[in-house]
Amino acid sequence: MIENNNVVSIKYEVIDALTKELIDKSKDNQPLEFITGCSQVIEGLEQQIQKASIGDSLSFSVSPEQGYGIRNPELMQEVDRSHFSHIELEKGMTVFGESENGMPVQVIVADFNDTSVLIDYNHPLAGKTLDFKVEVLDAREATPDELVAGLRGGCGSGCGCGSNKDSNHESGGCCGGHGGGGCGCGH
Repeated sequence: MIENNNVVSIKYEVIDALTKELIDKSKDNQPLEFITGCSQVIEGLEQQIQKASIGDSLSFSVSPEQGYGIRNPELMQEVDRSHFSHIELEKGMTVFGESENGMPVQVIVADFNDTSVLIDYNHPLAGKTLDFKVEVLDAREATPDELVAGLRGGCGSGCGCGSNKDSNHESGGCCGGHGGGGCGCGH
């Protein structure tokens, strides 16, 4: 069985359970690596991986509650169109900016008119049930350096304690990677 603080290597495919649209998959046949117990991937994926063994092929669904959360209507905000004067807006487009505390933020243009823009701070996969196909390629104990640094900008210091952050975190990557982790889909 795979335990916390293991470096796990997987190949994966993620499909929107409702639309059957392919959301993401392993890029260029390269496996995704992450450290278990560090919230580098979404909770539902990590739970399934920790029940598996090397060589297992898994198919499972992840609910919004264990993925990117339920869509929150309070995360919609109307802002003055002048903030977007340098952008040719399209409904549904992703816009990157900076939050009030200086952190990068990704939002979706939900709607707009001549005077205002309705932006959506929900994660693009919030509210979606995700169907996974995963092949567990390898698992090994993480080194002390990996636990401190995390893989590819992963969990950072304190990871070794096995902390588990809320699945409603603001992170990138289809599987929930912090920084450069995740499944690389850019959502």
